[in-house]
Amino acid sequence: MVRGEISAEDSAHLQSVAEAFELPAPVARIEPLGNGNVNATYRVHLVGPEQRSTVLQRLNTSVFRQPRLVMANIEAVAAHVERRLAEGNPDPAARAWRMPALLRRRGSAEPWLERDGQFWRMISFLEATRSVEAIEGPEQAREIGAGLGLFHALIHDLPAEQLADTLEGFHVTPAYLEQYRRVLADSRLERCERCSEAIAFVAEREHRAGVLEEARAAGKLQLRPIHGDPKINNLLLCERSGQAVALIDLDTVKPGLVHYDIGDCLRSACNPAGEETTNFEAVHFDLDLAEAVLQGYLGVARGFLTPADLEAIPDAIALLPFELGLRFLTDHLAGDVYFRTERPGHNLDRALVQFRLAASVERQRAAIEALVERL
Repeated sequence: MVRGEISAEDSAHLQSVAEAFELPAPVARIEPLGNGNVNATYRVHLVGPEQRSTVLQRLNTSVFRQPRLVMANIEAVAAHVERRLAEGNPDPAARAWRMPALLRRRGSAEPWLERDGQFWRMISFLEATRSVEAIEGPEQAREIGAGLGLFHALIHDLPAEQLADTLEGFHVTPAYLEQYRRVLADSRLERCERCSEAIAFVAEREHRAGVLEEARAAGKLQLRPIHGDPKINNLLLCERSGQAVALIDLDTVKPGLVHYDIGDCLRSACNPAGEETTNFEAVHFDLDLAEAVLQGYLGVARGFLTPADLEAIPDAIALLPFELGLRFLTDHLAGDVYFRTERPGHNLDRALVQFRLAASVERQRAAIEALVERL
């Protein structure tokens, strides 16, 4: 079967699941959507001249072990953002901001379906928007940064304790390092030259893994609501204006440090080669794109950030590619049990991309610190 096609049997099953939700029109067809590494996502096209769509997702309950709490977090964030927008935000970008709506299950107040051991949800499809896999220029980079900044500005005053920590240890780099050490010790995977290179990279830098968590423990940084996975393809842009109008995939919303979001956004935005490349020599951290992203972000979010928050941004930029590379390497050593892969060694290639990016950040550390201070 060609990649991206759905078998007749799977199509009938997906239609049955979709029709369990309160759809505004009958289902016309269903097709895969996006390239996420965790959940299975489909676009459900509806019958009618309006060409409306919804998004059907099957949550990976091996990752999200408490899916009802995931949904409660999403509902809490959506309600808070809607209240903030209704109050009238002075930022012009807020007028265009949109939150995906959860559809209820037929005959129920619950916005999910549990069937045959699987957990499903339906979300409105945000029409006339698009996502990008690689930044197309500085103006777009500023919009990506502004979108994340607006999301943070809208939720920063939602008490973090009102959100469940549905992924304990998620974006806590020392916890990933401990997991990596356990897996490395137990792994019987044959070590190739590239794998040895990646292991050596971690060994040289593992002493830096706690930089953000140590600052939080010292009281310099505080827990706030975060998105958890604000890579650039989770930010939707208006097809007409190019303005950032939504941040999607809210499964990872939880209490955390905004620096993990900032670093993850810059990590995904400032590597023009992309995280799926195998041309490792092309991987680098683009300082011009970083400046544009930070201009957009700080232009919206500076008001709630403390001096200590700003001071820690360079540490976040350096840490996040190391953290993701560590996660990819751990999964490779464990036998590819977490991230979806398309070939043997896929997670190892992904790890090496992130480590090359981290090394590029290290070489430009002084310039990055000067950039943050200037902005």
